[in-house]
Amino acid sequence: MSLKSFNAQHVRLTVEGRVASILLDRPERKNPLTFESYAELASIFRTATNDEEVGAFILSGAGGNFCSGGDVHEIIGPLLDRDTKGLMQFTAMTGELVKAMRACPQPIVAAVDGVAAGAGAIMAMASDIRLATPRAKVAFLFNRVGLAGCDMGACAILPRIIGQGRASELLYTGRSMSAQEGLDWGFFSRAVEPEALMEAAANLARQVVEGPGFANAMTKRMLAMEWSMSVEQAIEAEAVAQALCMTTKDFRRAYDAFVAKQRPVFEGD
Repeated sequence: MSLKSFNAQHVRLTVEGRVASILLDRPERKNPLTFESYAELASIFRTATNDEEVGAFILSGAGGNFCSGGDVHEIIGPLLDRDTKGLMQFTAMTGELVKAMRACPQPIVAAVDGVAAGAGAIMAMASDIRLATPRAKVAFLFNRVGLAGCDMGACAILPRIIGQGRASELLYTGRSMSAQEGLDWGFFSRAVEPEALMEAAANLARQVVEGPGFANAMTKRMLAMEWSMSVEQAIEAEAVAQALCMTTKDFRRAYDAFVAKQRPVFEGD
């Protein structure tokens, strides 16, 4: 199945050219997730693994907010009635979303406006590039509902983005990280005004898809794999990865364009 034929029921999925956009669209509640939207989002990103027509994602929320996390009434309340097995099924499903985001070869651009809390903060964290507005607030607020900060990969991924000490503070206190803190700490790439956010995200996604698709997918793969490697292992792995990229037609296209003093047009193969 291609993403163009994916019939999303719980989020808005559109594909324009080589960019797929996912809009979390429950603005009256700050775009919370439900059991169904968790599963659907994971399915979208898993489907993307085999869709060579799409080269990048944009992930955003409607109505001036990104995502307020799991819906209190549709998720939190029902979880109180589950047994351990049922709770494990839920936490495995939420983790599957992050696994799918990290496994799909397409870079994901998160456009974060307003609230990004709980699972919303996690989705921003699990994206490859994050843009913000000045009013963005990111909160890993799990401890405020009596839970540990180790949710959906937060203890593995967040310290690698902003550092162990800063991640520890956010995960132990559940306080919001402001847009300026996110910029200073490297969580956000840059901040733009709310009215310019989606245009900035679209421009960035277009920059990505105009690049060499196979090579971009390789970059994303190596960024993930090298977390658990020594520097020596990483250098060896990158040597193999780069040699593979040199077998692609895009590598030849880049050379031919350079010789002709033209800008290369990549086709992802």
